[in-house]
Amino acid sequence: MPVRIGELLLKEKRITPAQLQEALNYQKAHGGKLGFNLVKLGFVKDEEITALLSKQYGVPSINLAQFEIDPTVIKLVPAETAQKYQIVPLSRSGATLTIAMTDPTNVFAMDDIKFMTGYNVEPVVASEGTVLDAIQKYYGGPGPESKASSGESSLELASKMLEDLPTVQDEDVEILQELEEIDVASLEKQGGEAPVIRLVNVILMSAIQKGASDIHIEPYEKEFRVRFRIDGILYNVMVPPLKYRDAITSRLKIMSKLDIAEKRLPQDGRIKIRFSDNGKSKEIDFRVSCLPTLFGEKIVLRLLDKDKLMLDMTKLGFEPESLERFEAAILRPWGMVLVTGPTGSGKTNTLYSSISRINTPETNIMTAEDPVEFNLVGVNQVQIREAIGLNFAAALRSFLRQDPNIILVGEIRDFETAEIAVKAALTGHLVLSTLHTNDAPSTVNRLMNMGIEPFLVASSVNLICAQRLVRRVCANCKQDQPLPPPALVEAGFNEEDASTVVPKKGTGCDRCNNTGYKGRVGLYEVMAITDELRELILVGASALELRRKAIEEGMITLRQSGLRKVKDGLTTVEEVARETVK
Repeated sequence: MPVRIGELLLKEKRITPAQLQEALNYQKAHGGKLGFNLVKLGFVKDEEITALLSKQYGVPSINLAQFEIDPTVIKLVPAETAQKYQIVPLSRSGATLTIAMTDPTNVFAMDDIKFMTGYNVEPVVASEGTVLDAIQKYYGGPGPESKASSGESSLELASKMLEDLPTVQDEDVEILQELEEIDVASLEKQGGEAPVIRLVNVILMSAIQKGASDIHIEPYEKEFRVRFRIDGILYNVMVPPLKYRDAITSRLKIMSKLDIAEKRLPQDGRIKIRFSDNGKSKEIDFRVSCLPTLFGEKIVLRLLDKDKLMLDMTKLGFEPESLERFEAAILRPWGMVLVTGPTGSGKTNTLYSSISRINTPETNIMTAEDPVEFNLVGVNQVQIREAIGLNFAAALRSFLRQDPNIILVGEIRDFETAEIAVKAALTGHLVLSTLHTNDAPSTVNRLMNMGIEPFLVASSVNLICAQRLVRRVCANCKQDQPLPPPALVEAGFNEEDASTVVPKKGTGCDRCNNTGYKGRVGLYEVMAITDELRELILVGASALELRRKAIEEGMITLRQSGLRKVKDGLTTVEEVARETVK
């Protein structure tokens, strides 16, 4: 470059050979770039060098001294990067960042800034003197050394963050709000960078080790955070630098076999990883959901660990009398058993446990799921694919031609699915399914609201089970936490129990991450449809009337199930109050 700029200036007759030689001698003695030294010695002006470079490389030139830069644009490039490459960010338009450079041929600088900011880079040329003055003006001298750009690996950075539960913030970030231009090749390159691969692997492995059920990767305007859901509660675990947003998203999409160029529509995929667990090879599936938000794509990964699937119904948390009713219903030859509750309340686990309980060589079991979470031996499982018309209703129709004994429908979402499920239950099949309702009695009204006639509901439904999950008190640091009887009565205990019950609470230890809770247990409200309840359904009784009658017949409500768990020292009053109502 020094000889080149000298040759260009000689060719343009801007300097003499003697001046060039003097500048080269001065450069040897004092260092610095030739162009800067030529200006310093007064042989040429800054503007002449920038005009020459602009003409030579077809890049616009700019006089930085006359340009006022927006501070939000300056914050896009760290001080150390600006000093390292002698560049200054000028402006941002859409997905393009314009930067002033002393050397417009420096592709390494442009690549670095493109990866760091996520923007396409457009260079303009400026003289070295004005660039150095602008760096001094906007960055105020040498900046603190950045770990990410000074060579420390992202893996080390991520590991430290995960150890100390994150405090790293990036408050100085301006996020692109317009629609970005999508460069697929660039996205693939970013997602394939070795540091990014290691960073994503650290996040996935850390979630497995901490026993998380979900990973949330969320972009915000000035923050990019990672949260784990552990025992039903979300915890902040990491705040990666915002510049890794697109790279991490691309890496996860590549792993999930999703379209990395599609940033405007939700996508669903799956990742299967194999890793060594205490010397044993173990496989875990991640169900991946990608959703476009205002500041980027939010990705949620659901961990599906076969080893944690509890198929023993006696260990799920059913009270003995509730379990007896539930088992009686699933052992009947026909009818419908419905499991209800919000997302993440353990409905799938209950249904899989039911199937494993009744799975014998003599039965033909068909399931329609969206998605299929676990593979069960001896069960014919069908993955729903709405895009090609294979919805629950279509799958159910096909099932009825497959000579089934037991049908599992992942979820009853509409009238069509509900109607076919009811008809199947009335024609000699046992149908298991889920619904999203708050409690067991309101499920009856939900089916009627979908358009199912009361007489069909009354004659087809055998049992409805509503459930919730609450955190278990950590067995390692469990201690008595006596509460005054009035507080226990307020929670739902009767006077007699309130005077004798001593709730337990975890004090917090290493085993439970100082939360006082480790693992979860189910609360169950099991409503068997008796003849008396059928009569009430036929006359259109309200959920309140159905609830009253069911309690009369011995139904344990969700709150009562929770209070029994408190009495047995399995959970706390706070957990029960959070998940149930009196």
